[in-house]
Amino acid sequence: MAAISAAGSGLLTGPAAAAPTDEPSARPAVTTTERPQPPAASAGAPVTPSAPASAQVAKTPATVDSASATCGGQLPLGKVKNCASIAGTAKQTWKIVSTVDQDTLFVRLRQVSGDSVGAEVKNSDGDHVCYVSSYLTDCKLDAAGTYKVTVALSYNTGNAAYSLSAESMRAPSTCAELPKSFFSFASTGRSGTLPAGLAARCFTFTQPAETVLHLADPGGAEDIQGPILNGQFEPVCTVRYPTECTLRGAGPYRLFLQETYGNTAAYTLKMPRLSQSVGCPALSLTAFGDPGAAVGTGTVPPNQGISCQALRVTTPGRLVVRFDQYADQSLYWYLYDDAGRVVCSEYDSWRSCAAPTAGSYTLVAQNSNWEPTTYQVAVARLDQTEGCAAPAGLAWDQPTLTVHQTSAVQTNCQPFHGEAGERVMVYRAPDRYNDVFSWIVDEQGAVLCTEWTEEDGCELPSTGTFRVISYLSRWDSESTNLTYRLQVRALSDSTGCPTVTPGAYNAAPAGALGGIRCRVLDLPEGTFRVKAVGEDTYRQYATVYDGAGHKVCTDVWCKVPVAGRYTLVLSGGAPTSVIDNSLRYHLAVLPWLPSDCRPVSDVGWQDAPVRGQLATPAQFDCLELSSPAGALITELLPGDATGPGSPSVTVIDSTGAFICDSSWGLRQYHCELTGQAPFLAVLSSDDGDADGPYSLAFARTDGPPACPELPAGATGATVATGADRFGVCLSIPADARAATESITWKRTGGTGDARLSVFDSAGRRYCGPTGYAVERTITCSLPAGPVTVILEADGVDATYQLTHRDASLPAS
Repeated sequence: MAAISAAGSGLLTGPAAAAPTDEPSARPAVTTTERPQPPAASAGAPVTPSAPASAQVAKTPATVDSASATCGGQLPLGKVKNCASIAGTAKQTWKIVSTVDQDTLFVRLRQVSGDSVGAEVKNSDGDHVCYVSSYLTDCKLDAAGTYKVTVALSYNTGNAAYSLSAESMRAPSTCAELPKSFFSFASTGRSGTLPAGLAARCFTFTQPAETVLHLADPGGAEDIQGPILNGQFEPVCTVRYPTECTLRGAGPYRLFLQETYGNTAAYTLKMPRLSQSVGCPALSLTAFGDPGAAVGTGTVPPNQGISCQALRVTTPGRLVVRFDQYADQSLYWYLYDDAGRVVCSEYDSWRSCAAPTAGSYTLVAQNSNWEPTTYQVAVARLDQTEGCAAPAGLAWDQPTLTVHQTSAVQTNCQPFHGEAGERVMVYRAPDRYNDVFSWIVDEQGAVLCTEWTEEDGCELPSTGTFRVISYLSRWDSESTNLTYRLQVRALSDSTGCPTVTPGAYNAAPAGALGGIRCRVLDLPEGTFRVKAVGEDTYRQYATVYDGAGHKVCTDVWCKVPVAGRYTLVLSGGAPTSVIDNSLRYHLAVLPWLPSDCRPVSDVGWQDAPVRGQLATPAQFDCLELSSPAGALITELLPGDATGPGSPSVTVIDSTGAFICDSSWGLRQYHCELTGQAPFLAVLSSDDGDADGPYSLAFARTDGPPACPELPAGATGATVATGADRFGVCLSIPADARAATESITWKRTGGTGDARLSVFDSAGRRYCGPTGYAVERTITCSLPAGPVTVILEADGVDATYQLTHRDASLPAS
């Protein structure tokens, strides 16, 4: 975007403006001995008495801007001259008289209609000074005197209408004074309108050097801008977008305001002082708890507008700044010291803002929304104890704390005593939909443990009193007294937790049912299976910590590095989870490698299935498989088994290494027993499954003993199934089958349905498993060699007929 440059940076480029707006009739010209008075619509403020005289113009009546006006002649500073027509190769010359040496002219040539126009400025000797185009041009002059501006069509053809305006940097025609009250936050600013084609409008003001101002956007939807120059005419800042400005160099200061494209534009100047600010309502610091009357309010204008509150800090310290929820969504706050320096801002200091010295501070809220935002704000010292709740202990068996919040900008404080090296976790949860924020500070109000780590909780750096700072962020018009729950607990050297020792497989879990979200585990070195399940039969995720509060494990698989005392905590690493002491749950703590497991046959299609009872998803049963290393097996299960009757099965070797499970290998593909024998199957029910029995079996698919043969032809084989035999195994010799076989099963008696799988000679599942059906025919292309057919039926009495034939032959 184009901008005025006080350093003579040359032409600015951009699209020309469109429709013209005529100026009112010009006032009579003046000499250097008489100050020209600005028209009422131009300056918007009295002329600065001490301003230097403007450039001298000829003592002839000023040209009236109209279609009949003469194009050329004297060009008074601070006026807009309109020319209705310039055509062909014509050149029109205007004269400007500069009264000071080394001046800079701000010149605007505006194309009103027609073809493109340009201009050249020359001195009295006819030497080139600068070119003028469609944007404002800063034209650096030499000696005082008369300068000529020659306007012509850019390509010496066609015709155009244009306007021309100029203003002096060092000796402006008029310069409106901005009084001291203008720089107050309480000021409504200075408003006015820039006429179309005006070069620039001058404002002057005095402020101490190094004053820090906030420069508001003067134009809103209009592109209005201008440089601020110091007393040496050096550029200091640019008024355009919301920003801060430090006044470098001595004053008086001047602002030359312009509309980038030369359009008519309304403006409002606002430049409140951030250093030694004035006009901000005083905001008292509040205690913890309900702030009462110590609440600041205000409305922030839209589109990066600002509002302020004045703070007085009697001693250095850390503060917490709380804006209400709806304002916080649109506002961003900064805290400035009395010198106008940013002490802290919301992004990096929302928990704690350190006021480094005693004195005055300005809290500024900036609005990113396109609508005004009304806010409430309260500020509390973090190093105080006033308003804090009674101190709480860190034991796990103490009651959960209930915290009340009766104000949108309330901050709460919960003290506790801690020892150096102790690791403390804060859990918080609202009693209805809301967001709770919390953190820990020391006695000086310094925030602890703000950096992310893989560990849970906060390790205390010293022994002493600490405070949990917390609040609810959401507050609506109907809120009066909201509550949330808080637990402050020690992860290290925990107290108040019941003790649990490892239990056994094929039995109800250790720990039984009981309250309190933690358990102390006395464990030897080794790997354990740890699982907690609530009364609702759903898993409660737990974390195990060592004596120092460091995480040991977070999953069912838990490796204990050394024998000792460990603490299990439900949702231990979830700060937004408050679990009351009324919770009851089962807890399994078992060696990862089972022992004393029941043996199970690998010819489950002929032997009785293994039966058991899973009382809770926290119970684990184990079975010892009879198949050797290298064997391939599949699990057999009644087709109507559900819930605990269809347990999750995981096969491990004698070292505890995973081999396969029922989610894929055992039920959908095949399971090859790699690793070291004996192999063990660990059973557990799924989340949500209640107490119930199960019945299952295993079948080896890669070798002896061979299953009975399934004869070819329409008769095939008829088999009986039931609760004690829901798996059927039949074989088809290599010389009794085709490359592609059609295999059919059909229920001929009883109830229920069945599914079918076909395994190749290596024991790999080659076709199936199919869906469950009363009758179905499948076509299966097989590799060379014998195949095994396994039918799995419901655990109810039924008979099925199975047949197979060459799929390439028509059915008989």
